[in-house]
Amino acid sequence: MVFWAQQNRLSLEQECELLKSMGFGVELWPNMGSLDECRYDRRNWPRLKAATEGMLVSMRSRNDNPTIEQWAEQIECAKLLKANIVADLQSLDGRQGQQVEDWDYLAEVVRMADEHKVKLCVETGSLDFVKEVAKRFESIWHCLDTGYASLDSDHSFKEYVDTLARKVAHLHLTDTNHRPESHRPLGCTGGIPRKDWDYILQALGKYDNDVIASIEMTPCTPVEMIRRSSCFLFDVLGWPEKPPKPAKTGSKPA
Repeated sequence: MVFWAQQNRLSLEQECELLKSMGFGVELWPNMGSLDECRYDRRNWPRLKAATEGMLVSMRSRNDNPTIEQWAEQIECAKLLKANIVADLQSLDGRQGQQVEDWDYLAEVVRMADEHKVKLCVETGSLDFVKEVAKRFESIWHCLDTGYASLDSDHSFKEYVDTLARKVAHLHLTDTNHRPESHRPLGCTGGIPRKDWDYILQALGKYDNDVIASIEMTPCTPVEMIRRSSCFLFDVLGWPEKPPKPAKTGSKPA
């Protein structure tokens, strides 16, 4: 699947239709560009449901000091869309500190997700703290972010992969130019070497998890971003489940 962290010229419906035609799912973000309105508000559910019909969907959690009530709303939205929720540690802290300190708040979020059978995936942050969260809450899964894991000066890329692989349910795939938040198209800068990409696939192959991967790239236009990254991921690296080529407009059926 694919998502864009920056606003583009496409409407939600156009964005989803483009991705669907190319065989990709979508990772929804809670806000579009600089807009404050959250996509996961209940009044937006019919539009989200219609736009993503027939697609694999995941949701990036809102990160605007969400209340327990707002968490409940986005969990219900995820259930409606049959989507996992990917959340960074900050979004799971009732006080929005640098690390989760309000364990009761997090416990309630986890309880609601479990009740609705929504898979909650915590995005890679400080490795030691991610391990602590996983130890406290068995039902929480991991989202391994390749950019973050490759830039941590305290832990190696392989340490992240080895520590998290058993409970990885989501991947954020991005290359880097050795700067945080660079989010380069896969294989274009070589910030993450080939051996590390191969290591991820080998490590995940040891477990029987359903893993969703999101291509996380800016600032390429959507089609160019998909073309470059999917070519590297599926043709060069040989990762499985390459999306089928879209049918040519006007072509005759075989």
